[in-house]
Amino acid sequence: MFKHFLLPTDGSAMSTAIIRKCIGFARQSGATVTAVHVIRPFHIFTPKAEMLEATSEEYAQDSMANARGYLAEVEEVARDAGVLCKTLVYTGEHPYEVIINTAREQGCDLICMASHGRSGVKGLLLGSETQKVLTHSQTPVLVFR
Repeated sequence: MFKHFLLPTDGSAMSTAIIRKCIGFARQSGATVTAVHVIRPFHIFTPKAEMLEATSEEYAQDSMANARGYLAEVEEVARDAGVLCKTLVYTGEHPYEVIINTAREQGCDLICMASHGRSGVKGLLLGSETQKVLTHSQTPVLVFR
């Protein structure tokens, strides 16, 4: 059925928690996995403390180091499960667009994402990359909670 999964990860606890579930499902399905992390561009005006305290070069280096760490965890779980896995890092203002485009460009037939459980006003105000992917993607999306 599904043979190539896209697994976006942002390093959050919820995102990390689904890695084993997604890789396990890939193993059972005989699928390969492409893991992706999207780095948001550096902005001078931002609510994110790491951007306020860093220069753009420091932010880029720290963000890339974090991305490598997040993706290394996916690679390790996949390797231990015997699942083929490749990793990608992109920078983009809107992660959901990068996720959708990556799924299309890489030929993925399923996107596996975590739900952070935001709903109501909190979900509306904070937004949800998972919700945006669900709304705009032509590729099927499996949401882990």
